[in-house]
Amino acid sequence: MLKKHWWKALAVMLIFYTIIGGLILEVPRLAILNETIRNLYFHVPMWFVMVITAGTSAFYAIRYLNKQNPIDDTRSLEFAKAGILFGVLGMLSGMLWAQFTWGTFWSGDPKQNASAVAIMIYFGYLILRGAFTDELQKFRVSAVYNILAYAVYIPLIFILPRLSDSLHPGNGGNPGFNAYDLDSKLRLVFYPAVIGWILVGVWVAQLRIRLTKAEIIIENK
Repeated sequence: MLKKHWWKALAVMLIFYTIIGGLILEVPRLAILNETIRNLYFHVPMWFVMVITAGTSAFYAIRYLNKQNPIDDTRSLEFAKAGILFGVLGMLSGMLWAQFTWGTFWSGDPKQNASAVAIMIYFGYLILRGAFTDELQKFRVSAVYNILAYAVYIPLIFILPRLSDSLHPGNGGNPGFNAYDLDSKLRLVFYPAVIGWILVGVWVAQLRIRLTKAEIIIENK
């Protein structure tokens, strides 16, 4: 069991380490950010998870169009749902951070707006799937939409916000954390946090896929 599920045990250990270390280990005293810099261990990894799970969803969408295997559609759907979940968590944690550092939950910052649009695009994916009664047509159209959604998502999150002024570090001329003080104190928790949250995101999608498979088996009995 441990050989097969070692990565789940690793995910649990990394998340516990992130929570405990993120709350009690010393962090650099940065202007304005102060203790809120600890949110770096939670807010930023959420978007890493969405990038990975949404990309995996697009991969299975491509594979479905190639092989026409319904299980690939299920995998694509559940990874997209996991991406939406962590994207919403990333937005909420970012809004909380913004309230303490920028003075408001929502400032209309380019990256905030781009993130909201990206999540709405993926909500549109779920709505689109519900609009079809023919399963094969639903699978094909939603697969195409999913691929296009990811093609839009990447520049929307990583490129467009950098073309205009932004309060976010590393965007619009605003220096990133590396230019401030992403020293060993932060790296000690940040990198394990990213790995841990990504593993949790994959785990959530995997559980949903298994649940969907079980539901299909029960329905076909």
